Order: sequence, then C-alpha cells, then structure tokens
Amino acid sequence: MRRVPFPANRPSFLAHPRMRRSSPISQFCVGAALEALGGAAIVPTEGDGRRLGLVFCTMTGSVVYSRRFFDEVLREPATASPLLFPETVFNAPASHLAAILGITGRVHTEVGDAGCFLKGLATAALWLRLGAVDRCLVVGAEEADWLIGEGLLHLSRTAVAGEGAGALLLERSVERDGQGGAKIQAVTDPILYGARTTPVDAMRTVRRALTGDAGLHSEEGTLLVDGTGAGGRLDRAERAAWAGWKGSRWSIKAVLGEAWAAGAAWQCVAAAAGLSALSADMAVVSVVGTQEGAMGALFGRNGS
Repeated sequence: MRRVPFPANRPSFLAHPRMRRSSPISQFCVGAALEALGGAAIVPTEGDGRRLGLVFCTMTGSVVYSRRFFDEVLREPATASPLLFPETVFNAPASHLAAILGITGRVHTEVGDAGCFLKGLATAALWLRLGAVDRCLVVGAEEADWLIGEGLLHLSRTAVAGEGAGALLLERSVERDGQGGAKIQAVTDPILYGARTTPVDAMRTVRRALTGDAGLHSEEGTLLVDGTGAGGRLDRAERAAWAGWKGSRWSIKAVLGEAWAAGAAWQCVAAAAGLSALSADMAVVSVVGTQEGAMGALFGRNGS
C-alpha cells in the first residue's frame, strides 16, 4: 500500500470539534478541500456557507472504522462502541467538511466506482448552471486498509492500493486578466458495459464522444491523463481504447497507486495542472470503473 505520510506539523483543522474522532478518509477530505480553497480560513465569509456547494465522492468509504466497529459487534454486540458507528456512514466526510466550512447549502455524497468523481463534476456544473451555488467543491477521497488491499488482489495481482484525496473548486466562468486556469469543456455520460458491451468498447465510445461533439478536434497538443498503472485487467480497456494516442500522456496511478474515487480526482487535478505545465491546449481524463462503466472528461484552458 502507498499510505498518506503523517504531516510534519499537525494540521490546524484537526483541532475542530468535529475532527476529534474522525476517520482518516474524513481528514484526507478536509485537507484536500482546504488546499483547493487556497488555504482559506475555516470560518467562511458571511453568506458564503449558503452559496458554496459540496459534492463528496467515494467508493469504499470509511473502511478502517467500519472494520473496527463490526469486529466489535461480532466479538460482543452488547459492548460494541457506539462512538465508532458515525464514522462508518458514507456521508461522514461530507458532514465534517460542511460543518468546518459552515456550508448550509447543497451537500451531496456520490458513492460509486472511480467514475463517480466525474459524475460529481457533472453535478457541480449543473448546480452552477442553474444558479444554485456560486462555487462548488468536488472532493474524491479513499482510505487504505488490509480489506482494500485484499479486495484489490481479485482484480489485479500487481496493483498497489493507494489512499488520500483530491479536490477541485468549480465556479462560474469568469474572465480574469492575467490569470490562467482550466475550465471543464465536457463530461461524458457513463457508458455501461456488461454482457453485450465490453469495457474496451465502452471506452472507445468515450473516446469518440470526446473527439467529436465535445470539441477535441486534434490529439496533438492534448494531454491524456489515463487511469492505467495498476496492471492486469484493470488497465486492459484503456490501453486498447487509447492505442495510437498522438499527444502527451500521464499515468499517475503507476506512482500513486489505485485509489478509486481519489485516483480519479488526482487525474482531474493533474489534467488541470498539466494545461499550464505542458502548455497543452486541452487535457483528457479517462476512467474505466470496475463496476459501472467508462467515462471521460475534457478540460480546456481558461479564456480560450
């Protein structure tokens, strides 16, 4: 496993009452969100709590506390600690973060495979378009545990489990002189696979969608941030579907490990950052989920 290292200095947000018994996934979620906000103060400005939205995305949730709680239940139900139970709920990280930031508006938890982070981006974009929020945090987080590592072995014998969180802060498109940044051009619908459609076919459909109506007309000068790196059948569909790619290509899971929703969040953060780092015109994120389907997202340079 590739674990999140302990910080050299204790983060100040851990002193918040909501974080006293929080699970690692909640701590990762809050840390990534505050970084996406630019280190903003914990207390929001007046009215910001209602106009700031939050979409939290995860696949496995709080495995560490769940394992501990159900271990106690199996050993002796009468003495199982009720203090552990709240952290086993999928909504716990979003609840903690909303309390810390004073968010009183829209808060949503998306549970699914790695593609749920892209669904979270689409949800946030919809809220912005409808005027429901002015800004929206989209956070993907996972925590590692031996249960996750063992489960991953059923999908790939070479994959390494990772953990952590990634976050993007979305806002309505505005022109800012002298500032770069990225904008979301498109998020595809999930292309489901199963008995009639293979994961390779589903990912090829995503590629055609991104290179057609979505606005990607040339692969040259475009960065592809794929989800390969775990090895085995987890990589097979993307390697086949994106064969012959003519632009730059990053496979960050080869370094950070397989972290499901958090991994997809890292891909999107890397895509946004890569537009500046490589002077790329566009960036593509490719995700093949283990359960639901294939999805993709297209990022463009802000102001272009």
